[in-house]
Amino acid sequence: MRELDVIIAKYQELRVQEIRCILATVVHVEGSSYRRAGARMLVDEYGNITGAISGGCLEGDALRKALYALDRQENKLVTYDTSDEDDAIIGAQLGCNGIIQVLFEPIDYTNRHNPCALLQVAAEQEVSLAISVIFDLDKTQNQLGTCLIANENQAVLGKQIQGNLHKVLLAKSKEVIKGGSSCFGKIEADENTHFVFIQQHQPPVKLILVGAGNDARILAQQADILGWRVTVMDGRPTHAKKERFVGTCQVILAKPEETLQNIQMDERSCFVLMSHNYNYDLSVLKLLLGNRAIPYIGILGPLKKYERMLNELADGGIEVSKEDLNKIHAPVGLEIGAETPAEIGLSILAEIQSVLNHKEPRPLKQKNEPIHDTKTNQFQKITL
Repeated sequence: MRELDVIIAKYQELRVQEIRCILATVVHVEGSSYRRAGARMLVDEYGNITGAISGGCLEGDALRKALYALDRQENKLVTYDTSDEDDAIIGAQLGCNGIIQVLFEPIDYTNRHNPCALLQVAAEQEVSLAISVIFDLDKTQNQLGTCLIANENQAVLGKQIQGNLHKVLLAKSKEVIKGGSSCFGKIEADENTHFVFIQQHQPPVKLILVGAGNDARILAQQADILGWRVTVMDGRPTHAKKERFVGTCQVILAKPEETLQNIQMDERSCFVLMSHNYNYDLSVLKLLLGNRAIPYIGILGPLKKYERMLNELADGGIEVSKEDLNKIHAPVGLEIGAETPAEIGLSILAEIQSVLNHKEPRPLKQKNEPIHDTKTNQFQKITL
């Protein structure tokens, strides 16, 4: 499950049991940090933690701050400076050299727009969203907090926000969704100054595996751990059985021409053709060609298999566009020396991740820039 899904599941459990809890959100990072803005953890009144806001160096003190804010029942902003090697509070001395702002928000179960309730709605959506968190760097208390979620069409859910602030948040939310990158900045509206973190939230990756062999079982399990939504399709009743697959994987028995009938595709729908049946894979590939929404098509097998497919398509009068050729990855996966099904699955998932994030795979030690994208850290003055 995705970390957000785990947090929401814990929130629902605590709500039923009427156990008080508080949400901690990293709203801004200056410099280096193990986790970026948007990382969250949920703390209950007994000190149990779900999720993480760092690699372990902040959680101890954050737990104390969370319980204090929970007892006071007020939002609180806390700043951590991990660049101070002598800071006994941080203790772990990870050398991240970053300044991290964390917002603590007690959860009011009677408020249908409380932060966790808003995150729950966001997690259930199949479209990209923007989540707005408003805070004040000049104060520690009286933080507005997680207040608004919006989609590209500016359909919104959240707290009632009056005046120009609401308009600016909606306009910037649309920009964040289209640009695919979260932002941090300052809004001056209605004679007040507000700092805001607007997080670009994407729905989970949809991985469609064409073929239900033993290697697909392993790949489906690996993808499920990542929180991806997995669908497996096969024409063999002996293989297309739900009990052969773990987690929330959907298993469909279908002929190749029926492949797309049960799938709602979007820009995060990725296909891997791995039925070990040449004609089945080729039939599905024909269906996928020309679909501009699909970002990735992987084909398991040697290069000769893919070349044969292209030749047969050409002989049948089907011209594969340059756009389709760019999204087809055959043989599927990154070259990491994979031999076993689990290793091959790792190479496939890594390739899909790199494609969706528009990254050229390479060792991090070859990067001269910061590991993470620094756009979110850059201060913006946000106006209409």
